Amino acid sequence: MTDKQRLKEIILEKSYRKGTFTLSSGRESDFYIDGKQTTLSAEGAYLCGKLIFQLIKNHPEKIGAVGGMTLGADPLVTAASLVSFLEKAPIPAFIVRKESKKHGTEAYLEGEKNMPPGCAVTLLEDVVTTGGTLLKVIDRVTAQGYRVAQIITVVDRQEGGADTLAAKGFKLEAIFTREELMRQDNL
Repeated sequence: MTDKQRLKEIILEKSYRKGTFTLSSGRESDFYIDGKQTTLSAEGAYLCGKLIFQLIKNHPEKIGAVGGMTLGADPLVTAASLVSFLEKAPIPAFIVRKESKKHGTEAYLEGEKNMPPGCAVTLLEDVVTTGGTLLKVIDRVTAQGYRVAQIITVVDRQEGGADTLAAKGFKLEAIFTREELMRQDNL
């Protein structure tokens, strides 16, 4: 079994739920993927980190940091950063706050001291629906002088997020699309 096949099993076991759900976009859906149930498990986090690091490593540009919006991206950026260290190609992690700190530096980004100034970054998200969260992250990261070179999600629900990002000049890479996740064959 490949790492991707095993991750699919974990997502379907721990994160996938049928029913009626309201998504963060406000849309209703007949299924929900609670990515944190997978990314906060030891094996799920490791597999996500490993597969994400492979995508980062294969990117034509040198990536200086990996980050995303708290809370969904927190375990992913940590896992990818740890795997990069284990692979002897360390990439620092950063977190984007939903709101700026109300004290101290009042920053949106945490972990900036570890990031090369003006570097190319990879953004991560556990599940993408409309892409709205990623647009906020892109704005906050670019406002700090970094360049978004790559965007990766664990699951693309295929509900417009990739198109929204493409319209802004960004490509969404997914470990799984909704279609791949629901297929019964082995990947």
